[in-house]
Amino acid sequence: MRVRQRTAGPVIVVAAALPLILSSCTSRTESKSAQQAPPPPPTLSVTPAADARDVPLSAEVGLAVAGGKITGVTLTDGKGSPIDGAMRGDGTSWIPNRPLDPKQAYSVQVTAANDTGQTSTWSSAFTTMAKPTKLQQSTLYFQNNMTYGVAMPVTVSFDPGIPKESRADVQKRLFVTTDPPQPGAWHWDESGKQVYYRAPDFWKTGTKISVRSALTGVPMGKNGYGDADRTASATIGDHVTMEIDNATKEMSVFKDNQLVKKIPVSMGKPSTPTSSGKMVIMEKFETTVFDTRGDPNGGYVVQVNDAQRLTWGGEFIHAAPWSVGDQGERNVSHGCTNVSNANADWLMKNSNVGDLVTIKGTEVTLDPGNGWTAWNMTWDEYVKGSALPVPPDLRPAGEQAANPGAPVAGAPPAGSPTPTAPATPAPAGAGD
Repeated sequence: MRVRQRTAGPVIVVAAALPLILSSCTSRTESKSAQQAPPPPPTLSVTPAADARDVPLSAEVGLAVAGGKITGVTLTDGKGSPIDGAMRGDGTSWIPNRPLDPKQAYSVQVTAANDTGQTSTWSSAFTTMAKPTKLQQSTLYFQNNMTYGVAMPVTVSFDPGIPKESRADVQKRLFVTTDPPQPGAWHWDESGKQVYYRAPDFWKTGTKISVRSALTGVPMGKNGYGDADRTASATIGDHVTMEIDNATKEMSVFKDNQLVKKIPVSMGKPSTPTSSGKMVIMEKFETTVFDTRGDPNGGYVVQVNDAQRLTWGGEFIHAAPWSVGDQGERNVSHGCTNVSNANADWLMKNSNVGDLVTIKGTEVTLDPGNGWTAWNMTWDEYVKGSALPVPPDLRPAGEQAANPGAPVAGAPPAGSPTPTAPATPAPAGAGD
């Protein structure tokens, strides 16, 4: 490291003693005026180390300062062009707004100052690694300029799943900001194939959510390196929820917690039951084809209209004119929730991806990870799935933290590179 420090010049202290003559007696005192020596300039510790090579493309400028605070960070590429970035909320690093380029030289300059204006400057250079050849596939299920429901979890999926020892490093590179602020937490499913972000309570209507899945070049152990840096911003729409009760074979639709419509349904018959649990509308199709010929209980191909996916396993809400006589009376489907053409059309017009659907009273319960199951658990269960500490005072409205003074890790702001829309899976393996 090369450290340049600027300090103030020497201070000369002069003490004067003057005799004091009194009429009755004589005494002599010495008064010394001592000026306290100025504090030393700040000390800096910065990573990557000077002249480091093969630095990951996801590198941040790590910062540790004693006796002052960071006042400036500059990162430039080999051509002298500056790289934009921002500090983490906890001040531990400075995050470039885009991935670094492979096999490139970068220069870093960091400045810190103390309360008296003394400064220290750290400057060095490092070189990034070659472009990784083994990449970990990821998908961000959050698209730009969309309107989502109040239960929409920010979801990132991985294939293969992320091992537990790598999840904290991956989670540090997943950034979410909300306007107005509504903090949340991440939760990994057991397989490491999905990680969700949600707040303790539903998003507020009108909230703007910005996401950055900054995974390009993130080391992931035996899985190689992260594949892409994706961003998107979206808005939360109306507060719409649906409740489906197997006892009554009826769906209740609520807007702003007020009942607006009741719809008769037919769900999965006992041999192919519908799952009970809290799930989220994942995608919507005006028309799609269910092909279950590869499933154990399958063997058919059917075109359906106004289909809304609830699980990866193929449970949908959709129009089923062939079962109208059964809707409200008995379950006859292969696991989906059947409604009439008119009701399916109404639901498509009045729902969003991210709306919560609660089903109760069926023969089986929803499996963790079978869809976006971020709401199918209590908050205390949910936060146990985070690979990083969660603030203990971050709880649903009305709940109190057990230990509100415990230390927690800070969360950084989202970056703002060009948004990239995530891939959308085909509706294969659905039940009718």
